[in-house]
Amino acid sequence: MNLNFLIKLTTHTWQMWAIYMVLAPSLSEEQVLKQACPSCDATQLCNCSFMGLDFIPPGLTGKITTLNLAHNRIQHIRSQDLQQAVNLRALLLQSNKISSIDKDSFWSLGKLELLDLSNNSLAHLSPEWFEHLFSLQHLHLQENSYRDLGESSPFSSLRNLSSLHLGNPWFSTIRQGNFEGIELLDKLWIDGGGLRQYRPGSLKSIKKINHMIINLKNTSLFSAIVRDLLYSVIWLEVREIKLEIEKKSLVQNSTLPFMIQKLTFKRASFTDQYISLLIILLKEITTLQELEAIDCVLEGKGKWDVEAIASSGQSFVETVSIINVTIQNFYLFFDLDGMESQINKLKRFTIASSRVFMIPCKLAKNFSLLLYLDLHDNLLVNNRLNETICEDAWPSLQTLNLSQNSLKSLKQTAYIVTRLHKLIHLDISQNNFGDIPDVCEWPKTLKYLNLSSTQIPKLTTCIPPTLEVLDVSANNLKEFGLQLPFLKELYLTKNHLKTLPGAAPIPNLVAMSVRRNKLNGFSREEFESFRKMELLDASDNNFICSCEFLSFIHHQAGIAQVLVGWPDKYICDSPLAVRGVQVGAVHLSLMECHRSLMVSLLCTLVVLVMLILVAIGYKYHAVWYLRMTWAWLQAKRKPKRAPLKDICYDAFVSYSEHDSDWVENIMVRELEQACPPFRLCLHKRDFVPGKWIVDNIIDSIEKSHKTLFVLSEHFVQSEWCKYELDFSHFRLFDENNDAAILVLLEPIQSKAIPKRFCKLRKIMNTKTYLEWPLEGEQQAMFWENLKGALKS
Repeated sequence: MNLNFLIKLTTHTWQMWAIYMVLAPSLSEEQVLKQACPSCDATQLCNCSFMGLDFIPPGLTGKITTLNLAHNRIQHIRSQDLQQAVNLRALLLQSNKISSIDKDSFWSLGKLELLDLSNNSLAHLSPEWFEHLFSLQHLHLQENSYRDLGESSPFSSLRNLSSLHLGNPWFSTIRQGNFEGIELLDKLWIDGGGLRQYRPGSLKSIKKINHMIINLKNTSLFSAIVRDLLYSVIWLEVREIKLEIEKKSLVQNSTLPFMIQKLTFKRASFTDQYISLLIILLKEITTLQELEAIDCVLEGKGKWDVEAIASSGQSFVETVSIINVTIQNFYLFFDLDGMESQINKLKRFTIASSRVFMIPCKLAKNFSLLLYLDLHDNLLVNNRLNETICEDAWPSLQTLNLSQNSLKSLKQTAYIVTRLHKLIHLDISQNNFGDIPDVCEWPKTLKYLNLSSTQIPKLTTCIPPTLEVLDVSANNLKEFGLQLPFLKELYLTKNHLKTLPGAAPIPNLVAMSVRRNKLNGFSREEFESFRKMELLDASDNNFICSCEFLSFIHHQAGIAQVLVGWPDKYICDSPLAVRGVQVGAVHLSLMECHRSLMVSLLCTLVVLVMLILVAIGYKYHAVWYLRMTWAWLQAKRKPKRAPLKDICYDAFVSYSEHDSDWVENIMVRELEQACPPFRLCLHKRDFVPGKWIVDNIIDSIEKSHKTLFVLSEHFVQSEWCKYELDFSHFRLFDENNDAAILVLLEPIQSKAIPKRFCKLRKIMNTKTYLEWPLEGEQQAMFWENLKGALKS
């Protein structure tokens, strides 16, 4: 796989070189730059890393401020390569194969602030390279092949230099004058793993260094370097040294005042003998306040020369940190009996990730001034904690960190720490307590308690009411309702809360985190009930972007200043249409926001329309008309002639009420007393009581052989007569039969007949009708003709 990669990389490099050689004569420099490094086109940041380049692309202009050429195959930097890039602020050339640089290659880079030449093949460093870099603040020269810095200082012109990284496995010599010109450094990092020669006084020219890191394996140089740095370095970090016995004083021929305050050993190796000697030697540095050992190895059992240490006087160190120190036989480690006089001035003590299972009570009682104790990530259990925090131990302790140990009983842990009468901060997170009792006894001074990641399923009154800060993150909590009147900060991250805690039990809350819970949202009332709230972290929850929630978010003044992580960490989970969208960017429509109101209004409108229709129908007899229409449709669908056995009348008489006197007193008497008599159907006499009038009309017409219409001016004005005429027309006659008999009581002009009697006008134009004569001698003929029509 590696071989294929190399083949592809080589092929790609040769292809680019061939393109350059072919196109260079015909293309402008800007076009060549775009071909070699497309990201350089019209941008201030030009990233050409990992492109297999053998050269610095031409065409670099003054618009570029950052040029990244790292991880290429560049071997040589020429004078003209960077000549036009006059506004460069950062030039990254690390991890190439640079072995030579023309002396004036960087002369046009007067604004350059960062230059990284690390991990190349520079065999020497030339002061001429840096001569015009007046603005340079950060210079990285480590991991090259130079063995020294030359006879003079390569950095004499770098007056603004802030951080300097140099050295490599072959770097062997530091001479006087190598750092001339440098007065102040924030950070100096020297890889001196191969350093064999150090001329005393070489680092004295630097007036102040805030933090110096030096990899040093040659222990004989340690004392000389420390002596030179006593007056300039504030924090000295020594890495990978294997200290051996050397009885030379660290402050030999030195005069006060010193500047060094902190000394760190990282990945160092100590013996019991050198620990004793180092403690004695460091007492001479009166300004030293902090000692730190990280990732170190102690080749011993703690059998130190406590008598010599005690007789050497008082230490000025106030802070000791021991982190991830390996003691191979730690169960056989001595209890440091006799070291009591060396610890009674300590104020801060950390021993973490070092498999500590107990601190003897006798020793613990002598930490009389200790304010801060950090024992996290060790092997403490409740029984051993009882020995570590015995009566009268740690009398001044204010902060105790017991996180990441093996404590099991919260009640017992709380009782043990009641012996710490000045305890303010307690961290017992990442212990597996599980159950939580209803009542616990705590120090009355306790204000900060961290119970995060302790597997507690709920909160009880075991939690002390004196707290100002409570962290119960990463547990299984579903609710929070404790009365904590002094609480100012509450951390509930990674639990199962569905709503914000109530504000009434915690009225003085200033900051709260409910990140990564099961919150769907919170209302204006919930939010404003926390009157003193300044910071709320409710990010990474599954928010339901309801109209109420969105209205609150969009109209709450200053919400962005209160919500931590706003707006990036507040994402809608529902409705589905806006899932994954930031809460602050969602705006729902009126219909989406007031769906129930809109549905209610629509239903109300429909009911109102129905009521109006019912009222109109009632006023204008709409039900009657509907029933009549239905009856008319049924009548129209029936066969036109009823069976003979159902015929009960010779004629159904349709007449207006105004003509009833003539019909009932003259026509009925004349026809029904005839010989043989005719049987007539009159609505007043023959309609079935209680039956709907329309049904009576239809039934009477169907049961009559003929339908006799008594026409007059009153007839054509009657709606009922119209309906009888309509039913008769559809049921009993058309233009080919004579089932209808028309008797005209008085002359009626067809043009005078209303339009709604269109069927009557049609019949009168196509049928013969009988006219009632006013002369008495003609009336006999009228009756004979009428009787003849009824018999036909």
